[in-house]
Amino acid sequence: MTPDLVEIPGGTSRLGSDVHYPEERPAREVTVEPFLLARTPCSVGEFATFVQDTGYLTRAERDLGGSAVFTPPTHPVDLRDPRQWWSWVDGACWQQPTGPGSVALDQHPVTHVVPEDALAYCAWAGLRLPTEAEWEHAARGGLAGAAYAWGDERGDVPAVVFRGDFPWRSAGPATTAPVGTHPPNGYGLLDVTGNVWELVGTAWTADHAGTPCCAPGVSGADAVVAKGGSFLCSDDYCSRYRPSARIPVAPDSPTAHVGFRCAAPSRG
Repeated sequence: MTPDLVEIPGGTSRLGSDVHYPEERPAREVTVEPFLLARTPCSVGEFATFVQDTGYLTRAERDLGGSAVFTPPTHPVDLRDPRQWWSWVDGACWQQPTGPGSVALDQHPVTHVVPEDALAYCAWAGLRLPTEAEWEHAARGGLAGAAYAWGDERGDVPAVVFRGDFPWRSAGPATTAPVGTHPPNGYGLLDVTGNVWELVGTAWTADHAGTPCCAPGVSGADAVVAKGGSFLCSDDYCSRYRPSARIPVAPDSPTAHVGFRCAAPSRG
């Protein structure tokens, strides 16, 4: 099982935003060459094929002993402290997303992976991670400068995000959904915002160290960029289901809302 790759046209695109979170600034023009990008984030089923072929163990399984899992509180909390809705769960990993006894579903995006795990999958598949510029260019789907992957109007968000009063009262499942739950963007890509943050092959630079992010205990040291928001994005707290949104993911910080998608050189 290998990714379905979509040809992304090259061109000039806006990277970042001057009107949203500080870590997205400054907005600037970038030129991207044509390339291929997976239509969806890497799924549990795709990652399972890789593991069955190689015997690979993720960092959560191999040496960390667990991962961070979203644990909704039972009452309103101080949104300045993400530790109130994250719990370290021994045994949580890509196969057991909420801990021992839970089962990851094949059509959901794989989670609880760190950059090392994503790069290992890419090497096995003969692929790579996209750069931040490539990912954001593709996520915009030809809508240069639009706030969202579907345009400038927020509307009824066509993405897997948190609905309700974050983080304690959800109006629906507060977890991942099958890839492709919502319509594609202009380039035919699915889930470019929401569902899971997607790791890219761009380092989180020192000038962004310490930026508030969506998981506890993550610093800028040795971190890479993740793009696009997740099922925990909410206008109450983290309105980051946009192409320009970005957070750092550290080498030792797997979580329930981070995955990846693969890229490759253009066939042209």
